Amino acid sequence: MVSRSYSNLLDLASGDAPIPSFGRERKRFPRVATVAGILSDLDDEKSVGSDAPSSVSLERMIIVGNQLPLRAHRSPDSSGGWCFSWDEDSLLLQLKDGLREDVEVIYVGSLKEEIEPSEQDDVAQTLLETFKCVPAFIPPDIFTKFYHGFCKQHLWPLFHYMLPLSPDLGGRFDRSLWQAYVSVNKIFADKVMEVINPDDDYVWVHDYHLMVLPSFLRKRFNRVKLGFFLHSPFPSSEIYRTLPVRDELLRALLNSDLIGFHTFDYARHFLSCCSRMLGLSYQSKRGYIGLEYFGRTVSIKILPVGIHICQLQSVLNLPETESKVAELHDQFRGQTVMLGVDDMDIFKGISLKLLAMEQLLTQHPNKRGEVVLVQIANPARGRGRDVQEVQSETKAAVRRINETFGSPGYTPVVLIDRPLQFYERIAYYAIAECCLVTAVRDGMNLIPYEYIICRQGNEKLDETLGITPSAPRKSMLVLSEFIGCSPSLSGAIRVNPWNIDAVAEAMNSALIVPEPEKQMRHEKHHRYVSTHDVAYWAHSFLQDLERSCRDHVKKRCWGIGFGLGFRVIALDPNFKKLSVEHIVSAYKRTKNRAILLDYDGTMMLPGSISRTPNMETVGVLNSLCTDPKNVVFLVSGRDRETLTEWFSSCKKLGIAAEHGYFVRTDHDAEWETCVSVPDFDWKSIAEPVMKLYTETTDGSAIEAKESALAWNYKYADPDFGSCQAKELLDHLESVLANEPVTVKSGQHIVEVKPQGVRKGLVAERLLETMKLKGKLPDFVLCIGDDRSDEDMFEVISSARSGPSLSPVAEVFACTVGRKPSKAKYYLDDTSEILRMLQGLARSLEQDARSAPPSSQQVIIDRE
Repeated sequence: MVSRSYSNLLDLASGDAPIPSFGRERKRFPRVATVAGILSDLDDEKSVGSDAPSSVSLERMIIVGNQLPLRAHRSPDSSGGWCFSWDEDSLLLQLKDGLREDVEVIYVGSLKEEIEPSEQDDVAQTLLETFKCVPAFIPPDIFTKFYHGFCKQHLWPLFHYMLPLSPDLGGRFDRSLWQAYVSVNKIFADKVMEVINPDDDYVWVHDYHLMVLPSFLRKRFNRVKLGFFLHSPFPSSEIYRTLPVRDELLRALLNSDLIGFHTFDYARHFLSCCSRMLGLSYQSKRGYIGLEYFGRTVSIKILPVGIHICQLQSVLNLPETESKVAELHDQFRGQTVMLGVDDMDIFKGISLKLLAMEQLLTQHPNKRGEVVLVQIANPARGRGRDVQEVQSETKAAVRRINETFGSPGYTPVVLIDRPLQFYERIAYYAIAECCLVTAVRDGMNLIPYEYIICRQGNEKLDETLGITPSAPRKSMLVLSEFIGCSPSLSGAIRVNPWNIDAVAEAMNSALIVPEPEKQMRHEKHHRYVSTHDVAYWAHSFLQDLERSCRDHVKKRCWGIGFGLGFRVIALDPNFKKLSVEHIVSAYKRTKNRAILLDYDGTMMLPGSISRTPNMETVGVLNSLCTDPKNVVFLVSGRDRETLTEWFSSCKKLGIAAEHGYFVRTDHDAEWETCVSVPDFDWKSIAEPVMKLYTETTDGSAIEAKESALAWNYKYADPDFGSCQAKELLDHLESVLANEPVTVKSGQHIVEVKPQGVRKGLVAERLLETMKLKGKLPDFVLCIGDDRSDEDMFEVISSARSGPSLSPVAEVFACTVGRKPSKAKYYLDDTSEILRMLQGLARSLEQDARSAPPSSQQVIIDRE
């Protein structure tokens, strides 16, 4: 998939070639235990996860972006070679200001210019030696499909809320473009692997071009310290869910340790998509938002990016800037300049701004001859018919306005659609009384930030503009409410850009605001922008990345899943798979055994249409029950009538129904209660409240039991159901405050039950009963799959240090699936559990004649 890439990178990096220090001592690249070359296929790669401790202190950062922060041009001399220099406008370069002086930075990305295959080796070596940049060379045909295809035709429009409702609006989903996107991300992953030291380096991936890169890196290095920042908006779930590869992108992003967004809206939309499409929930703890994803906590960072203030100020001090400001000051003398700076694309709302200007001049004739709109239209980054249409519409609107309202010496709209030098743009900022941003959707937009800093000025510009150096500065902003910087600039006049009348009135208001208020707004904005610059943003993100990766070495990691569905399970190092041979061996050498098993989700697959036990399950239980050593219990959340009917053939099976409220020792015994409950009058209070929420929450239902009431919202809208559950929990706790009940929330459920009723109570009662009968348990097995079973795991684990178990007791607390749990062991699924139980039953039958009589108890938990 790749043309020629620099394949001798590791040898170069660890060889004799000197690496520039850039003004301070730099460490050489360590030789990395990876193989240079092409990342051929995600499914064919082996994961690498070192168990050796790694340093948490950030020493080297690998920054990955679509493009390297470099400028390139051909040498003017006869050699015709390539010349490179830093691109001072690149955010990837500017964020270095937020790193400590001793942090080494490596850049991985592509070049804007196409490099011939014969030159790629030399270019790669030059960039590594001189700039510590690792270029990813993308074949032109793949790059076109990747960037101009999938990125600009699918992701960019969708993330800006434009659905492909017709072939003209972004085009239908093209699988070949998606394959090119994945291929380019593989190439980038390969380049990162050439230089990464996985135990120590941090990787920071930027923007929507590389959204599946985290999966490739996590697949290769399970403990890679990886952050991702999205610089575009993230759409609401109703928009995002239309993307055919929606799950693949979400799961790929979740292979990061930290995911950053500019605003809470973007983060909220991402979390909502994870909830609705992947069934994941998030929680906020001590100010940090985290998603639990297979034992890993994926942190969410919300912080808008800032600007590089020192760079702006250095440009402000240039003589060229001063000359340009003087020129513009003379050009627009006696007029008020309103400024717009936008890319020429469909989302920047240039035409809406021009319509508002036309409306302003129509409704306020006194502004004619006084107010000028200067619209700087930067060249579009994409290409296609939509760009051409925006250009045509913009030029037509400008022509119409100028013909209608223009006069000798007065041009209402000045359109600048040629590329400007940075100092020229700065000069326009300096002379503009108001800055207008009417984008219909934009990830961040730093134009207002730049405008605020430039309006602060300096001594030379003050002299040029005739401003007293000690005079308070002033500025005005009219901002679209659909751009990322809008929430941060609270002194701006916020508008809905689609409402032309409102935008026109906002423009008029900005012009007539009293001078003291303009000064106050400017001071407020300047204070924020100057303290939240790009260095602050980068430093804050990397601090959170270090915090998010702090526990990597404390957990064991497994990689599971294929392709872009790959994910890593991170668990306690003492958590391991239950060996059948091990437990059978312990089973044979012990005499008094207690076994607790879960049913739903443990011995019966979750989500099965039929919940009744099959013949295989009943057969395994009967094999254990018929032995005189065994007493078998079923501990379930279900009602006792259902359990009695289902297990009527297991005559010696003891049952604990409704989480242990009802208990019987075998089929012929009477039902007893574990907890004394004087009455259930509280039901008359709780049930009407639950009915109210059931009526207002489509897809919810009430489950009435003898001892409990449960409100289930499994089939309701995830967001609304969760919101209603929180309200219901608070409502029930309030009305039942004086009742002897507990109100708890679980997986898609809110339950009210008598105080003291829990599954762990049954386990405690069992162990105590066996002890009183002189049969101290020396073998305990408990298997469950959900939160309610954790109580039993805790009881049997803590009993090891107490008098309820034999000092040499073998205790096996086992959960279903690899996930965070209080259990020490796991089995993958129900089939493994049944095979293990069959192994116990067979060993029991083999030893039945030779073994002395003993008491054995089996408890099966059904929920």
